[in-house]
Order: sequence, then C-alpha cells, then structure tokens
Amino acid sequence: MKRNYKILLLVLLLAFASCSFTSKTFEDPNKDKLLIQLISYVLNEGHFSPVDVDDDFSGLVFDDYIKQLDPLKRYFYESDIEEFSAYRNSIDDQIKEYDLTFFNLTHERLLKRMEESKEIYKEVLSKPFDFNVDEDFSTDYDSMPYVTSKKEMKERWRQQLKFSTIANYDDLLVQQERGAKNKDPEMAFDENSGAANTVKTEKQLEEEAREATLNSLNELYAFIGERQRKDWFSVYINAIVEEYDPHTFYFAPEDKDRFDVDMSGNFEGIGARLQKKMDAILVNEIISGGPAWRQNELQVGDQIMKVKQEDEEEAVSVVGMRLDDAIKFIKGPKGTDVTLTLKKVDGTIEDITITRDIVELEETYAKSSTVIKDNKTFGVINLPKFYVDFDDYNKRNAASDVKQEIIRLKQQGMEGLVLDLRDNGGGSLQTVVDMAGLFIKDGPIVQVKTTGEPKEVLKDRDMSIVWDGPLVILVNELSASASEILAAAMQDYKRAIVIGSKQTYGKGTVQNVLDLNRMVRNNSNGDMGALKFTTQKFYRINGGSTQLEGVKSDIVVPDRYKYIGIGERTYDSPLEWDKIDAADYDLWENYYDYETTISKSRERMANSDQLKLIDENAKWINTIRETENFSLNYKKYKERLNTNEEEAKRFEKIADYKTNLTFNSLPYEIKLMEQDSVLKQKRERWHQNLSKDVYIEEALNVLNDLKMTYGVKTKVAAVKD
Repeated sequence: MKRNYKILLLVLLLAFASCSFTSKTFEDPNKDKLLIQLISYVLNEGHFSPVDVDDDFSGLVFDDYIKQLDPLKRYFYESDIEEFSAYRNSIDDQIKEYDLTFFNLTHERLLKRMEESKEIYKEVLSKPFDFNVDEDFSTDYDSMPYVTSKKEMKERWRQQLKFSTIANYDDLLVQQERGAKNKDPEMAFDENSGAANTVKTEKQLEEEAREATLNSLNELYAFIGERQRKDWFSVYINAIVEEYDPHTFYFAPEDKDRFDVDMSGNFEGIGARLQKKMDAILVNEIISGGPAWRQNELQVGDQIMKVKQEDEEEAVSVVGMRLDDAIKFIKGPKGTDVTLTLKKVDGTIEDITITRDIVELEETYAKSSTVIKDNKTFGVINLPKFYVDFDDYNKRNAASDVKQEIIRLKQQGMEGLVLDLRDNGGGSLQTVVDMAGLFIKDGPIVQVKTTGEPKEVLKDRDMSIVWDGPLVILVNELSASASEILAAAMQDYKRAIVIGSKQTYGKGTVQNVLDLNRMVRNNSNGDMGALKFTTQKFYRINGGSTQLEGVKSDIVVPDRYKYIGIGERTYDSPLEWDKIDAADYDLWENYYDYETTISKSRERMANSDQLKLIDENAKWINTIRETENFSLNYKKYKERLNTNEEEAKRFEKIADYKTNLTFNSLPYEIKLMEQDSVLKQKRERWHQNLSKDVYIEEALNVLNDLKMTYGVKTKVAAVKD
C-alpha cells in the first residue's frame, strides 16, 4: 500500500516523554553512528510493539528508502539498484553494528546521478517538443522498471519533461484565448502586465512552456543543492523507524518542535496546512477564520503546483520541492498577496490569489448554534479538536467549553444535540474522558494498554449528567484518535447515534516524544534531535481496538472522499487491529426507538438525490485521481481536459443544495459580534454552510425521530456568560 496522507495533525496526545532511558551509556564520536545507537535502543526498549530487526525488516527498509530517494525513477540505473541490492538483507546487521556503509554508498551515488541529470534535463529542454505526435505517458512509477542505459534515461526524462511542458503549454494557450475574448481578435491580453500583446504562435507558446519547465527544474535543483548530508541521513533514519509503525518518526534538530506544518508561520500567512505525497504538495487543512478560509476557494485535497509573489512576474514551481522549502514561498507578511496555481481534485487547473493575514487560532475552540425544525429547538456544537492547556488543565479546555455550550443551549430550550466531530484529528486524552462524562451518569470511557503492563480503564466518576437528551455525533474519515474514543464510547453505551463515513480514520495509538539529547552525557556532537514513537494502544470499552477499523457509523452517508482511501489502513506498516477484554458497563436505556430511528434514517439516505449525486461525484473524483496514462498529443490531451471539465459541471449543483433551515448564534455571542465584525463574519459563514449541509440536516432528522422514555430536561439554573 502507498504511504498516503501522512497527516501529522492526527495525534491523540503528544507528550514529551519523561521515560528514563538513561541506565545505558551512549558514546560515539561519530554523530550518525551515535544517532542509530540511540534510536535503536529507544525503539527496542520503549516502542509498544518492537519489531524483529531481521532480513525481512531489512528488505522493507531497502524498498522504502530507495523509493524515497528516487520516487520517479529518474536518477538511479538498474545497475545501481543491483549494486545496492547486495545490502538488501544486511541493513539489519548494519543497524546493529552502527555501520554506515549502505547509506554512504547510496548517498554518494545519488549525488552523482543528480549531478548527471542536470545535463540531461537541460539538453532535453533545449529542443522543441512535438505535441502532434501520438505517444502516451504513464505515471505508474511503482511498476516502471529502472533504465539500463543513458539513452533510456534520457528518454525517461524526455517523456516526464514533455508531460510537464504540455500542461504549461495548455495554460499559456488558455490564457491567450481568454485575453483574445476580451480584446481585439488580433491581440491577446497579458494578465500579468495588463498590456496587450500580439497573438503568439504555437511555436512561441511551446518555447515559453519549455522555458517555464526549465525554470522550475532550476529552482528545484537549487533547493536540492542546499540539502546537507544530515538531511539525507534523516531520510535514511526515517525509512528505518517508520517500519515500526506510521507514527514513529525522527525529527532532525531544526524540526523537533514542529509536529504539524502550519503555514500561518508566526501567525501570519494564508491559514492552511500541507502534506507531502510523492512529489506533490497537497492542502491538508484550511484553518477556520484564516485568509484562505475567508477567500473560500482553496480546498482540502488541492495540489499546489506553483507559487507567485505579488511583485514577481514568474511563478515558481513547488512540484518535487521539500515541504519546508515550499512553505517558505507560500507564507509571508500580513497584507501581501500570493498567487497559487492549483490542481483541483477533479484534475482542473486554477489560479487563486490570497491576501496573507494574521491567522486567528480561536476557531479551534468549540462553537454552538441553535436551529428550529418542526417547531423543536435543536443545538449544534462544532468541535475542531480536543484542546487543552498542558500547563494548567483547569484553564480553558474542550470538555469545559462543550459543557458551557450545552448549558447555554439548554437555556434556549434545546431538545436534541448534534456534536460535530468531522475533521477533528484528536487532542487531549483527559478531555475525552471528561467530555464523555457530560452525557452519561458514570462508567468506563476508554481502555489503554501498554506492552507488558495491565490494561488501564479510564472512567468518568462524576455522577452528574449535563445533557440527558437525544444525541447525534457526526464523523468522517478525518475524525481520529480522541474523536474516535468519544464516538466509540457513546456508540457502545448506545447513548448516541453516529452518522458519517463508513469508518473513521482508524488511529488507535498513543505517541510520546523523547528529546534524544537527554540520553547523551557530555554530548559534544551537537543537537541529536527527537524521536516520536508509539507507546500505547487504546481500546473501546467493548474491548475492540479503533486501530485500522476506526468507528463504523450507525448511519453511513457518502462524501467526496469516500473512494479515495484515507486513514491508517492506507499506510505501509500500521499496527494490527486486536481485541482485549471488555470493560464492565451498562447500556443507556432511555431511547425506546433506537434501532427504528437508525432504520428510518438509512431509508432516507438511500432515497436522497443529493447523496446519490455526492456518491457519483466521489466515484468520479477517484477515477480522475487514479488515472495513470496520459496522452502527450495535445489534441487528445485537451479533449480529456474538456471532457473532465464538462463532467465537473454535472456536480456543480451539489453546492446549490439548501435545507431551508436557519441557524442562529446564542445571545452571549450576538453581544460579542456587535463589537467584533470578524467574529460576525465567521459565524455567518458557518451558519450559511450549515444551512447547505445535508449531513447536518439528516442529523436533525434523527434527533427529531429519537424518542425518550422521559421528557428532556431543558431548564437550568441561571448562568452568567
């Protein structure tokens, strides 16, 4: 399986490890050997499920490492791979002996081959491409053999560069045609300079397209040239440690305090997070309230291909660039503009301009709204993450905030509650336990297992119930860790009905972060970095793990990512699903039509034209993303683009869906909005999205159907806001 979607946000709790690994002395004048020694010891002694470092392990490291060095198979020859293969089954022995022979060989060879490739791509791009020739190009790099000669290597580069250039050629042609529609038929409008230019010939456009490809590669190689030996050694180390599990990772010194990629940088930027997949930079999250969120065109799943500053004429390609390097181009001072060239999830290419600003992280906090349906008042609480102040738990945290919002909603006469955990990647374990306790009298919430130790059952011991009425929890494929614990507990108690994707993300593990410098006395080697490694697994109260399988929704609804494949199961080396003994708990028995309500909802979902269209769109998006063969004949290339664009229009009406429901802020927030126009804008956008949300609509239908054995208690004592 491909190592996709390495989403660093999906963590349960990353606490700096206080583990004591200091009983052993670590000394070696060679920093690289010392690093291998440290990491090997920590993983063997502290990882939840240590692996056998044997020949099989060696082979997996070999394959993963070579793939990371040359994912497009345009550097190494078959003869190189044959030479490297002599070490395929001995990397394990080298790890144990702190031997760097294999790394040194591959590192030196890579640098040599990359230097040779500079001459190849420059030579290829010095000659015109003929876009009238019928030839195809495959992006199935995994199945592609390594080349056996310089002639084959040059041909591989030619095809890859022609594929890049044909996209540039199409961009230039479309831009010229767009300008011609607005100006004199004999003139084309240059959108960059605002000037009218003579219409360029196909030959001139092809030459410009090749030049753009050349500039992109020159930029890429300039960044690659700045990489030091230690950067490549980190790649090797991570090829080793990631075979333990996908969330075990070595952070080089300059990266050890950064566990996700926040493009807001010093709170100034566009307000988005990225991830790297092969040679592509993908948008992983849009930060609510940030510039990209306000601009409302950038979407999760978009690939950023080029970046252009407001004072520059030419965009810089970030394809193949390191994530950190790409971020340097995208982030920037408040008030400046950045133009991103995007490849959308449906394959279309689009330019958008975003004005950078301060990113306000308050939108990570819980927020609530009321809505009236069938003369009943319902509440919606959106929780982006399970946040906490690690220095003082009694300060603001997700559990206490949700409790406060429930009390406020009850003051408005709430008769049912939707807790929206979609895209919630996790957070603090303690807040999950406390939050679950808001909905039940008392009892176990989650079980935690550490290797070689008895399981620990974390319980809610507070006998009070803050909300005892109908409860629906919304999830999707990106609901992970802490979100899965809460959804699983409420599902096992039959306290809530879970609506959403077929299953949640499936991350049932806990990681610690160890500063490796703590393990070295009188260290003269400089900063050793840090190691994040898996130390525990958590289990549902019914005994089953959420690892791999996640939480399966009671009511499954399709979304646009349904067929793409997101989650723990898409990684190369996830820990397995398993089961332990169930905890002792009593089912919630205050619904008398629980199964009937689920059955009615499933029937509605099966007959929903909106959801049928969303499902068709999801299938189509997956088909586009899995396409691996492309024509390098421009006529055929353009025909496919036009077909995709026409097909995309069929799904535009998905965004036109309206529920005819009106969502309102609570009184305390309305007062705040009178003084805060930004908050008002955020809430208006949220309410507008809720009113078009078919999943929220169905959640409210389910709440309306759920029947209690007693009346819902909505009256509360007066609370000051």
